[in-house]
Amino acid sequence: MPQRLLERRYRRMLVAYPRGYRAGHGEELIATLLETAEPHRSTPPLTEAAALLTGGLRTRIVQAARGPSWADGLHLTITALAFANLATLLPYATTIPLWTALAALAALAVARGRFLVALPLAALTGVKVAAIGLGRPWLDATLLPVFADPLPRDWGMPALLSTGGPVAPVAAHAMVVLGAAVLAVRHRAARPRSWWWWAAVPPLAGVNAEQYDAGDPTATPARICLEIALLLLAALAGHIAMDARWALAATLYLPFEVIELIENHLMATRRDFAHLALLVFLTGVATAVTHQSRRRALL
Repeated sequence: MPQRLLERRYRRMLVAYPRGYRAGHGEELIATLLETAEPHRSTPPLTEAAALLTGGLRTRIVQAARGPSWADGLHLTITALAFANLATLLPYATTIPLWTALAALAALAVARGRFLVALPLAALTGVKVAAIGLGRPWLDATLLPVFADPLPRDWGMPALLSTGGPVAPVAAHAMVVLGAAVLAVRHRAARPRSWWWWAAVPPLAGVNAEQYDAGDPTATPARICLEIALLLLAALAGHIAMDARWALAATLYLPFEVIELIENHLMATRRDFAHLALLVFLTGVATAVTHQSRRRALL
């Protein structure tokens, strides 16, 4: 009975490894772990558990470093922007359901590598966002201002694009369109991105890139924490795989933060400038760590 329980726990830990690795080596690894385990033990030793989890992460990172770095880095960038664009529109879903749905479909198409499908979806959504920001009745007769849904409105969420200019959000949509176009003309299948990207939408929902006076006090910290976590992961991945795709994605994402701050500098606070400085620093760290790892590998 203890050994059966131990086996189940080992199998749960092996989920840290990619599915293909588990299919090829999982049973052999489980057999070795059980054979070397102490009698009557029902839980893995802490050091062994940590080694399995870190080994799984390392294997995932190494396997992810396949294909041209520039193409995968660009794909990562437009995936992050597509989901950020969706999160911006989500609190207004009942007011502009069509455009929120198109943003969701665009994010799905980008994440799955269906760039020809993503192109018209992202382009239409970007034009509509520009229309709302400029107060123009383009594509449909949307009633302006676009107020948030009841629950976000109760939290103090302002009308869409009412506290910032349209340049930053339109630039983000334009980058998704441009990146999808570049990747589409390659005529090569892209690796689908993880479904975990969808988990970023709820904490970011309502965090308009242009809103420096957001009603939800937890919104900005959620966005900052997510960006910091992703940049630290980019540095770790670049160090392990000695590959620049994650640093490239971080570098391509950074200009949109700069555009956002410049456009809304009159409303920006010290925290906003500190936020940008931290992103610049972490992006530099991710780039430097990757370069240093590749340099050591050549020496």
